[in-house]
Amino acid sequence: MPTQPQPQPHQPPGSAPGATAPSAPTGPAYDALVRLLAAGPLTVLTGAGISTESGIPDYRGPAGSLRHHTPMTYEEFTGSEEGRRRYWARSHAGWRRIWRAAPNAGHHAVEALRRAGFVSGVITQNVDGLHRAAGTREAVELHGGLDRVICLDCGRVTAREELDGRLRALNGDFGEAAGARINPDGDVELPAELVRDFRIAPCAACGGVLKPDVVFFGETVPKPRVRRCFDLVDAGRGVLVLGSSLTVMSGLRFVRHAARAGKPVAIVNQGPTRGDDRATIRLDLPLGTALPDLARRLGAPLPTP
Repeated sequence: MPTQPQPQPHQPPGSAPGATAPSAPTGPAYDALVRLLAAGPLTVLTGAGISTESGIPDYRGPAGSLRHHTPMTYEEFTGSEEGRRRYWARSHAGWRRIWRAAPNAGHHAVEALRRAGFVSGVITQNVDGLHRAAGTREAVELHGGLDRVICLDCGRVTAREELDGRLRALNGDFGEAAGARINPDGDVELPAELVRDFRIAPCAACGGVLKPDVVFFGETVPKPRVRRCFDLVDAGRGVLVLGSSLTVMSGLRFVRHAARAGKPVAIVNQGPTRGDDRATIRLDLPLGTALPDLARRLGAPLPTP
């Protein structure tokens, strides 16, 4: 089994010395969400917006990475060694910052709601592993996880830490010295000359091509994983979307599936989403404030900071 990221000490938003605690959400829509959860359980679908308070930017929010960054595509990665070299150089420089990121109050609140029976299952579009680090071990990682590496030739899955050691042996201290802005997919922007000299590592078992065990843009999510997500949606009384614009169909299809089945759909996201026309409840709130308050109002014990 690959080594999983371990939870790191963290300070919930608003808990810094001298900081003013954020106000609890109020209003009819928020009260309706409390009632919906109380009558649950709901299936939770999370996106990059739940991880922004852990220091990982989202794709499409006000400061989203797509405003300045084009993610690697599956075609580009598999089509050329140059594309793979660019990906692995940028990812090697950034992935440890993802690995060290701590789950925030929102992740912990989702787990508290799940333990208390208000959430029946969690689907995440994120590849940062923070739901697992918060204790939600059975969260379905729709787009995979950055802490695993798969060989495209022999199918062997290994821990990212193992590859990191091999890349460090090949490239010395390359990486964290290039402390540029991190992207949601774990890479950073690098000068072309650094990328050009980067040495990539083949599969240690067969010499084949290594790829992070994540779904790139333009790649298809494995069908068994999709089926498992549909099963989770079917098992819940409704769907709660947290921090996702639902721009890509991989997440939106579960909202549409629930709506067709007549199930309530609640969306909490800062900014519009493609699922707003299906939403029974729609809230624009910071998740690091809203989710812990939901847990408290429903009597779901939160971990001690």
